[in-house]
Amino acid sequence: MKTIEYTYNIKDIDCIAAKVLSNFMFKTVILNGSMGSGKTTFVKALIKAMGSKDIVTSPTFSIVNQYKIPNDKVFHFDFYRIESIEEAYNFGVEDYLYSDHWLFIEWPDRIQSIIPKNSQAITITDLDDNTRSLKLTIETENLTKNIAMTETKF
Repeated sequence: MKTIEYTYNIKDIDCIAAKVLSNFMFKTVILNGSMGSGKTTFVKALIKAMGSKDIVTSPTFSIVNQYKIPNDKVFHFDFYRIESIEEAYNFGVEDYLYSDHWLFIEWPDRIQSIIPKNSQAITITDLDDNTRSLKLTIETENLTKNIAMTETKF
């Protein structure tokens, strides 16, 4: 397992997002943190760092938002309102999960049993109004030459 930790001020979020992005090994990213910890705000910074010109909004009510990035797309999920995995299946979540596009998943515990194994986790902790702690965890036991991202991402 590889773990990288950052403590940052909100004003530095774009710089931290670029650093975190450079460490991704897979296209699936799960985001953990309490309500209001900054998960969606961090996703906005990541998508900006990926070169998107789209306006990033919270998918709390839509469940999933899609964004264009150069040569790919991002699906951003918020499963907070999902009460069962059956609800996720009803809107076709498996089509997204195995699409080979970028996935940012907030509240992943709601669909934990079907999240791709080749993923990394971000945990954000709210330290005070303007400061966050971020931990990126990559399960390196899942890495093989065939599944790890080997080309420049951006």
